[in-house]
Amino acid sequence: MKFDQALPAQLRAAQRVVVFTGAGVSAESGIPTFRDALTGLWSRFDAARLATPDAFIDDPELVWGWYEWRRMQLLASQPNLAHWAIAQLAQHVPKLTLITQNVDDLHERAGSTKVLHLHGSLQQPRCFDCNEDYSLPDAAPQEPAEGRRLAPPRCSLCGGAVRPGVVWFGESLPVPVMEAAFAAAANCDLLLSVGTSGVVHPAAQIPEIALRSGAGVVHVNPEPKALGIGREWVLPGLAGQVLPELLREAFNTAKPGGK
Repeated sequence: MKFDQALPAQLRAAQRVVVFTGAGVSAESGIPTFRDALTGLWSRFDAARLATPDAFIDDPELVWGWYEWRRMQLLASQPNLAHWAIAQLAQHVPKLTLITQNVDDLHERAGSTKVLHLHGSLQQPRCFDCNEDYSLPDAAPQEPAEGRRLAPPRCSLCGGAVRPGVVWFGESLPVPVMEAAFAAAANCDLLLSVGTSGVVHPAAQIPEIALRSGAGVVHVNPEPKALGIGREWVLPGLAGQVLPELLREAFNTAKPGGK
C-alpha cells in the first residue's frame, strides 16, 4: 500500500496517539459480530434481545449460557496482526491511549496495557444486584458447540446472580471510561480509527472530538468514510494488513507478530 507521505511523518512526530478500535478488528481473529448469523440453540434468538437487563431478569440461564458460549469462542481465538501492530506502535510513540468497543481481551493478549473498554469486558463479570466483581476460573469454559442454558454463578457477597461484564442495550457506558476516552481524543495529535463503522453513539463521537480539537484522524476499514471536517486519511483494507504496513513505513519496523 502506498501512503500519503504526510501520514507516516505525522505518526513519527506525534506525541499523543489514540487508537480507537471496533468490531472489525476482532472479526479478523474470527470472533463473530452481532451481525453474524447465530447457530445451534442461539439460532432461535435475536442476539440483540439477549443483550439486555430485562433478558437476564427474565431468563438468566439463557443469557449466561449465551455469554459463556461467546467467551469460549473468544478464548479460542488469537490476536491478529492488527492487535500486534497496535501493541508495537505503543513502543514508538511517547503516549498511546487504546480505546476499544470490543468486549474481548485480544488487545491485552497482544501486549497492550491500560485498555479503555467502552462496552465492558466478557472477562470481567460482576454481580447483577450489588455490582461486586466476580473472578472467573482461569480455564476456558467448555461449552457444547450448539450452546446450552447455564445457571450463572452467585455473588459471594450478596448471593445475587453474576452477570456478564458488558454494557447491554439500554445501559449507559461506564462514565469514568467514557470521560477518559473523550479526554484522550481531545488532547491527542493523531487518532487511528480502526475497524469501526462509526455509527454507534456515543462512541462514534471520539474521532469527531479529535478532529475538532485539531488532531489528524486516520480511518482504517474495508469501506472507510471520512467525516469531512479536518485533516483525515482514509485507508481502505483490513486492519491486519494496513496497520503493519503503516508502521513499517513510519518506523521501519519488522512485521509484528506473537509467539
